[in-house]
Amino acid sequence: MLYFSNNAVIESQVDFEMMDSKTKILNAASELFEQGGAKALSVRAISGRAGLSTIGIYNHFNGKQGILDALYIEGFELVMDAMNVKDKTLSPRDTVLKALSNYVNMAREHTGHYRLIFGSGEPGYKPSEVARAVGAKGFDYLTQIIGPAIPQVSSTKQRREIALQIWALAHGYISLKDHEATELIPSAGWKDLIMRAVETHLDALIKKYS
Repeated sequence: MLYFSNNAVIESQVDFEMMDSKTKILNAASELFEQGGAKALSVRAISGRAGLSTIGIYNHFNGKQGILDALYIEGFELVMDAMNVKDKTLSPRDTVLKALSNYVNMAREHTGHYRLIFGSGEPGYKPSEVARAVGAKGFDYLTQIIGPAIPQVSSTKQRREIALQIWALAHGYISLKDHEATELIPSAGWKDLIMRAVETHLDALIKKYS
């Protein structure tokens, strides 16, 4: 599955002729979505970009709802990919911080997907049960990463609550970034501000449960 950055700069040209129809449609939808949001996802626009008939979109995705579900799932796959820290030399604490740093980058690079999975990209869209299950998997993924950083907490319920605190903190800052009330903070320093807050809260939790 291919992802498109917010500025739509693509390093290499995609050979659509070698893709199956479903992949062509999803790649075309992803590109349009990152460029223009949900309003750009008309069936006609997607079919034109993919070089396929509109009937193919209904056959593979059941229209725009199915496309949005696919993008929602793709968004949470981006989240999980971002939090998949492969550097095994990092401590459990630093692994959490690296995962959250990658998560902030993902939110910045894939604004359309990020807004969609958190309910602000398409007001009328309601994810399917399948899509929501992928979202829940993303939350469980963060819970698993946090576990080794606070090994004294063995309760799944407590670990979920801690994961929710960390996630909510990062998400809150990300969501506020474009608000007029935050204009006094240079955008270049915004990620540092997020990470300092996450680090402070994580260290407080580690100390609390040690």
